[in-house]
Amino acid sequence: MLRYGRPMTQVVQPVGLLLREWRQRRHLSQLDLASEAEISTRHLSFLETGRALPSRDMVLHLAERLEIPLRERNVLLVAAGYAPVFQERSLADPDLQAARAAMDLVLAAHAPNPAIAIDRHWTLVASNRSVAPLLAGVDPELLKPPVNVLRLSLHPKGLAPHIVNLGEWRAHLLERLRRQIDVSADAVLGELLKELRAYPAPSRPPCKMNGAGVVVPFRLRHGDHVLNFLSTTTVFGTPVEITLSELAVESFFPADVGTAEAVKALA
Repeated sequence: MLRYGRPMTQVVQPVGLLLREWRQRRHLSQLDLASEAEISTRHLSFLETGRALPSRDMVLHLAERLEIPLRERNVLLVAAGYAPVFQERSLADPDLQAARAAMDLVLAAHAPNPAIAIDRHWTLVASNRSVAPLLAGVDPELLKPPVNVLRLSLHPKGLAPHIVNLGEWRAHLLERLRRQIDVSADAVLGELLKELRAYPAPSRPPCKMNGAGVVVPFRLRHGDHVLNFLSTTTVFGTPVEITLSELAVESFFPADVGTAEAVKALA
């Protein structure tokens, strides 16, 4: 089924007000945005106050300069009186078969190291065979679809009791989520952040990285081992479709020889 982002039956604010909100969210002045978009400050002011209506191309031009998510660009277009242009398909759609195959190839090729694919709300879309062994001891309720990866990580019945550096990892995830909310203005993520913050926090504050630290590690106790991982995020480079623009692959790499040997043994 083909969709165009959020249901368009929702009440949409005037396009000028939406543009101003996104500009302020990006911490840009009218002069900053006007310079970036190569238009006059006066014209931008007229657009934001509703004294002038932007053309379809101008809406897309300003949205590009403001780095607005594709889903929300459709909202801007509708608010300005134009049809949405960015389509949203299920990953099962034949038109996304090549993209799904590429994602599955990345996940499979990363084995024996764990890797997952998530959507914009951190819902698990797919994972490789190395992930399941690391979830031993997790409450089965948290593994019922749809699985939220952040909830699975930080819930007291999830991975949290097994994360050796929980304070550090929790602070990293919450900050990452907060930045995502700043960028996307996603209300669902806002509610998720409130939920995660309400979970019991470690009694000790997160330790600060020393001078040699370059990334926040993920340290997971599994049986007699403490597995140390570094993580990376992969996204599609130039998506013009909503589902692909919101898809990310999280890959975990062993941070030491012991972890590399342990994950090979688990696989």
